[in-house]
Amino acid sequence: MTRSGNNQRPRLRAASFFSGIGGFDLGFAKAKYEITIQCETDPFCNAILEKHWPDVRRYEDIRELKNGNIPFSDVWTAGFPCQDLSLARMGRRDGLKGKKSGLFHEFARLIGEGRPRIVVIENVPGLLSSHRGRDFEIVIRALADVGYGVAWRVLNSKDFGVPQSRQRVFIVGSYRDWRSAAEILFEPQRRKGNTEENRPNGEKPVSPFKESVGDSLKGPVVQRLAYCLYACSARHTGTDWSRTYVSYPAGRVRRLTPAECERIQGFPKDWTLPPDPCSDTEEIDSLRYKTLGNAVTVNVAQWLAVRVRNSLAKVAAASELKRSLATRVIAEARPAMRG
Repeated sequence: MTRSGNNQRPRLRAASFFSGIGGFDLGFAKAKYEITIQCETDPFCNAILEKHWPDVRRYEDIRELKNGNIPFSDVWTAGFPCQDLSLARMGRRDGLKGKKSGLFHEFARLIGEGRPRIVVIENVPGLLSSHRGRDFEIVIRALADVGYGVAWRVLNSKDFGVPQSRQRVFIVGSYRDWRSAAEILFEPQRRKGNTEENRPNGEKPVSPFKESVGDSLKGPVVQRLAYCLYACSARHTGTDWSRTYVSYPAGRVRRLTPAECERIQGFPKDWTLPPDPCSDTEEIDSLRYKTLGNAVTVNVAQWLAVRVRNSLAKVAAASELKRSLATRVIAEARPAMRG
C-alpha cells in the first residue's frame, strides 16, 4: 500500500471492472484513491480511459483476465452490463443468462479468486426483478458463498447534487464483515432532508419534472430535473415522452448536448470528447450520448468512495486497538508468570 500526503496516511487503491468512461474511477479518484487497473471492452470507452488515465493498465476482455493480472486493491468496482436486465429493454429480458449481463459470472469468478476487502457493484433496478428476483439472488449468493457480508440499496443521482432522476441499485460486499457493508450504504441517523413547507389544503406540489429554469423571454428553458439518461444515440426516437428537452420562445426545441449530459452525470466538461475526434461530429456525439447513458454518476461514486474509506479506517482502528490491548495484557502477565 502506498502512502501520500504530509500526514503519511495510507492511500487506498481501487480496481475498476466494466469501467465504461470511468464514472466509478473518477468518483474514487476524487476521494484520493489510486486506480490500479481498468477492464473495458468498448473501443470508444477505452479511448476516453486512456485520455484520463494514460498510466493505468487496461484489459479488454474480462473472460481472459486472471487474478494474477490484478494488482492488490482495497476495493473492486463494477457496473456490469445492464442490457439484459433493464426494464427499458423492449421484449424479453434474458437477465444473467444474456450474453452481456451474463458477464457478471466472470466478475464473480475473479472475486472468488482475489477476495478483495470491499466490492461495490452497480446496475439498473431491473436487476431486482429479473426472472422474479432469481438473478438478484444469484448476485447476492455469489458474494455470500465466498465469504462476503452484503448490503444493497437503490440510490437516486438527484440526491447527490446533480439535476437528474437516475435510480440505480448499489451492492456492497465486505469480506468476512457484514457490518461494514451495511455501514457503507446506510446512514445510522435520520437526516433533515429537503422536504418542502406545508401547502394549503388541496394544493398539490409541483413535480420537479414540470418545473422549468432559464430565460422565458430569450431562452433556453429546461426542466429543473432531467429524466434518466438512457444509453441511446442522437438518432434515438423511442420513449420520447421521457426525454429531457431544451426549448426556446420562438418554438425551437432541441435535446441536451453531450456537454450538458456530462454535467448532469457529474463529469467535467469535454470528459467524453476523444483525444483525436474524427470529422464525423454526429457519430462522435452518438457515442458520447451512449456511453454517458451507461455511466455511473460521479457524485454517487464519490459518496460511496468516502464511506468505504471511513469504514476501512474504522476497521483498521478497531484492529489496532485489539492488538494494543493484547500486547498490554501479555506485558502485564509476564511478571506474574516469572513469579
